[in-house]
This record gives sequence, C-alpha cells and structure tokens, in this order.
Amino acid sequence: MMPFFKSIKKNKQDQAIAAADRITRLQASNLPKHIAIITDGNGRWAKKRGLPRTAGHAAGMKKVREIIRAADELGIQVLTYYSFSTENWKRPQDEVDYLMKLPIEFLKTDLNELIKRNVKVQMLGEKSKTPSETQKALEEFEEKTKHNSGLILNFAINYGSRSEMISAMKQMINDVQQGHIKPDDVTEDLMDSYLFTKDIPDPDLVIRTSGEIRISNFLLWQIAYSELCFTDTLWPDFDAEAFFQAIEDFQHRTRRYGAVK
Repeated sequence: MMPFFKSIKKNKQDQAIAAADRITRLQASNLPKHIAIITDGNGRWAKKRGLPRTAGHAAGMKKVREIIRAADELGIQVLTYYSFSTENWKRPQDEVDYLMKLPIEFLKTDLNELIKRNVKVQMLGEKSKTPSETQKALEEFEEKTKHNSGLILNFAINYGSRSEMISAMKQMINDVQQGHIKPDDVTEDLMDSYLFTKDIPDPDLVIRTSGEIRISNFLLWQIAYSELCFTDTLWPDFDAEAFFQAIEDFQHRTRRYGAVK
C-alpha cells in the first residue's frame, strides 16, 4: 500500500499532468480570443454559509485570480470581468465601499505576478464617477502594465453598456458638429472606436455564473455575435475546470454570423 503522503503527492502530480494535457487539447482547437465573464452569485454563496455578502465577494476575488492564471496559461488574448455595474451603486453603502476597494487590493497583492506574466491591466467604465482613491490606483496599474503584450485583463468597473453607447453617440455628434467627421462616415467600425473597448476584439464567449439567464447591461454592442454560456455554478465555486469546460463547449459550437452552415 502506498504511504498516505506519497499518495497525496502522486495525486497532485497526476492532476497537474491531466491539467497540462487538457490545456494542450484546448489549444489545438479553436480558442476564443476574448472571454467576458459576468461574475454573479457572490452574495448567494455567502448567504448559504451564513456569512456576510462581503465574504462572498472576497471568495469570488480568489476565483478571479485562478481564472486569470488559467486563461494566461491557455493563451487567451483578452479576459474581461464585470466587476461593478452602474446599477450597483444602489446596493448598501458598506458593500459598495468594499466592492470599490476589492479589485484594488487584489491588484496590489498580485501586481508583481501580473507583470511577470506580461498581463496588461485596463479599466472599462466611467472612471470619473468612481472614488478618487479607486481612480488613482487603477490608473497606476494601467500605467505600470501598459507596455505588457500578453493577456489583456479588463476590469469593468462602474460600467453600463447603455451609458457607454450614449456617451459614444454624444461624442460622435460633437465631432460631426465640429466638422471632424461627416454623418455618412458613421459605420460600425467608427462606433467601435468611441467605445471603452475600442482597442480590443469583441468577446467570442460570454460566461455568466449563478444560473441567471440575462446579460445585465453588459457589452451590449460588443456581444452581438458572441456565444453565451450560462452555468448554475455560483462564482466563488467556479474554477479552472469549469472555465475549461465552458471553452470546450464553445469549441463544439458553429458560429454562422447570420449565414447558413
């Protein structure tokens, strides 16, 4: 009989080999370039355990770390997290304050690893309406990683797609009035250039956790042809295995973009 600790070590080695094999198989097929995630279910996860909602958000941030590593090792180009919507300001103030600080604490803790992994950090959303401490910290992380050429990691903070599109249209109207562009110049590509996501490809795959089947004002323009994956798993329980499974499901779909097969 194998000694207990040797058995544990062997199991971990076997798991590592299996994970590496799976990554190799996934990389051999059609990988999504951009994966966007609606990280839902933190509050319900905490409630089921008799914990405050903030404990659920803290547990959820640990999963952000796990999925970043998985996406980077897999070779995903862009990963976008829906961290805080424009509607989330309606939540209790103590929860809002915690949610504003959480990604900052995460980035401070993990900045060296992100730099080592060549990750570029970006914020999508209305920065000017977030607390000054949040703005300053996010701008610092963006500055320190702006030359990195690996995984682009987007945190959608104070983000709402309708607000984003209204802002884009106002800017276009102003540019028309100033004579910088003509009405006939307005195309989908031009619209893209006015959005927060102007320098990155549209999401190929959108994942929403917690069993809710809705988009919640997230990247409405950008996900016109995205594949959608809804899972009952609450975000703090979502792991690399579930992430890989969502990608495998994506790889078995046929994207027609309005055409026939």
